[in-house]
Amino acid sequence: MYSIDHLSEFHGLPVVTFPEPGDDAALPDADTVAWRVHVESWDGEEDWMESFDRFLAAVDPGRVRALVIGRWGEFGPESSSTVLSLITAAADRLTTLEAVFIGDMTPEDEEMCGIEQSDVTVLLSAFPDLVELGVRGGTELEFPPVTHEKLRRLTMETGGLPRAVANGIAASTLPALTHLDLWLGESGCGGDAELSDLAPLLDGTRFPGLTYLGLRNSEIQNEIAEAVAGAPVVAGLHTLDLSNGVLGDEGAAALLEGQPLTHLRCLDLHHHFLSAEMERRIQAEIAAHGVRVDLSQRNTPWGGRGSAGRFTSVSE
Repeated sequence: MYSIDHLSEFHGLPVVTFPEPGDDAALPDADTVAWRVHVESWDGEEDWMESFDRFLAAVDPGRVRALVIGRWGEFGPESSSTVLSLITAAADRLTTLEAVFIGDMTPEDEEMCGIEQSDVTVLLSAFPDLVELGVRGGTELEFPPVTHEKLRRLTMETGGLPRAVANGIAASTLPALTHLDLWLGESGCGGDAELSDLAPLLDGTRFPGLTYLGLRNSEIQNEIAEAVAGAPVVAGLHTLDLSNGVLGDEGAAALLEGQPLTHLRCLDLHHHFLSAEMERRIQAEIAAHGVRVDLSQRNTPWGGRGSAGRFTSVSE
């Protein structure tokens, strides 16, 4: 069982859950929080559509800046397509919407591989001023190539990223993109994206404005590290995140032997399988130059030494 929490902050705003029916607590101003709209797992008094309708009536939708969508199905898996259609249908009312997160669920709500997504680019088509899009769950996830002039942050939290999604992102035209965070996951959870699918993201030309790149939670983390070691995109980054995967000494050695990483502000390698000796090398060769390096959560493979038995942080 992995550990993942509900968002407490999104788009620089505190997340506030829209109250259930009968809760008469005073609501904050519409533009001061990120609003979480969800239904209870088993004993909710309304479905998601009813909750969303009540939300639009209770707040000023013309001032809402950020939406966080939690559990939308009352019983078991259910595609996000209906939820997305309801949000896009309200685009003429949600005129100041800047950020949306779809699938803010914990394992108690739904296992990562049980969160059924859909084509999330409909949000980008409906909201040309959207600057941040986050998604949790990769099952049935679609991201066909899209053009969007203002999107700055794109996050895909999955236990397994579909290859078609990786290719769709790599083929998209997103000139404002500065933050890209992809959780690649495992093949057992539908993660069939390969290293070759990431090549357009690494050559530095597709998204030249990137300053944060996360390629993490991957069962091919060592291969990713080897590719990143010589990737042109790294020169423009302030943060490189290769955390939550199966990174071992072989991948870390490639990073140390590749292009300099001392220009980074942060190198995030937490949840790894590095030896103590390799940790000391990274501290001496990278952290000593002022880079904040996260080497927390050292793991030991199931069954002892070697690459077998390594595990990603988030799967299922």
